[in-house]
Amino acid sequence: MTETKKSTADGQEPSEVQAHVEPAGTQGATQRCGLIAIVGKPNVGKSTLLNALVGQKISITSRKAQTTRHRITGIRTLPTGDGGGTQFVFVDTPGFQTRHSTALNKSLNKTVVGAIDGVDLVLFVVEAGSFTLGDAKVLALLNERTPTLLVANKLDNVHRRAEIAPWLKDMQERHAFTEFVPMSAKNSKDVARLLTICERYLPEQGWWYSEDELTDKSEKFLCSEVVREKLFRLTGDELPYTSTVIIDKFDEEKSKAHGRMVRVAATIVVERDGHKAMIIGEKGERLKRIGTEARQELEKLMDCKVFLELWVKVRSGWADDEARLRSFGYE
Repeated sequence: MTETKKSTADGQEPSEVQAHVEPAGTQGATQRCGLIAIVGKPNVGKSTLLNALVGQKISITSRKAQTTRHRITGIRTLPTGDGGGTQFVFVDTPGFQTRHSTALNKSLNKTVVGAIDGVDLVLFVVEAGSFTLGDAKVLALLNERTPTLLVANKLDNVHRRAEIAPWLKDMQERHAFTEFVPMSAKNSKDVARLLTICERYLPEQGWWYSEDELTDKSEKFLCSEVVREKLFRLTGDELPYTSTVIIDKFDEEKSKAHGRMVRVAATIVVERDGHKAMIIGEKGERLKRIGTEARQELEKLMDCKVFLELWVKVRSGWADDEARLRSFGYE
């Protein structure tokens, strides 16, 4: 029997000491756990990288800027079999917004700044060989105290590798990066190598989540995100970024045929009547396709039968209305 101090999530230690019996087979096993923020400008592949690091899709992706709008936590646990191992708690953040000064963008930027504070490691994601004003604005948010990896993503798009050396020298002059990690989020070996590098920066402490948890977000949240992803993918650049999805109903029930069944009713909120018509499409075909693709993906992700109803409503000026933003779930 050993005496161990009880620790809390914020690192403070209560004064009380309690007796603790270690389970058989875990004596000497080391656990590591820590927060890793994934930051960068819009469309550098942060959500794709998060999904690859977690090993399953938990964050939506599209070519449209501002796809990620919330702080999304992804969890990857790599046990060693003796009770030890490492739990990576990744935080995917919205791309830092510089083009529009709406209440929505201010909310997104506040989420980015909040996510950086208090983490154990930062992954600063840029496109390999590129550095823009948008990248510079995100880099300016980082401090010198937190270890930061320069993740040069989309390396497969660089045709002349010789150009990377002078670019890397320039990047090191901009910030004291702890390490440089060239990679492609689509390459499983690159992803495994990044996990190994991240592990070194995480403190020795107990895991915060159970071994099989992948995210702290609910299935209800996942439903709104998947519908929004299909909305963006199927409207392309036609639909302005000022659209969102609200879940009106999320009911679970048992099913003899399917084991579990979920009924979801969701509202797509846009700013103009023209946007509504664009989403619905001719004879409702586009809205039907958005619903079908979202339902099929949700059935895979949640491993159950899904019934999905979609509605489209116009709420003019919602993206610049702070009270409405809060009612829609933005911070």
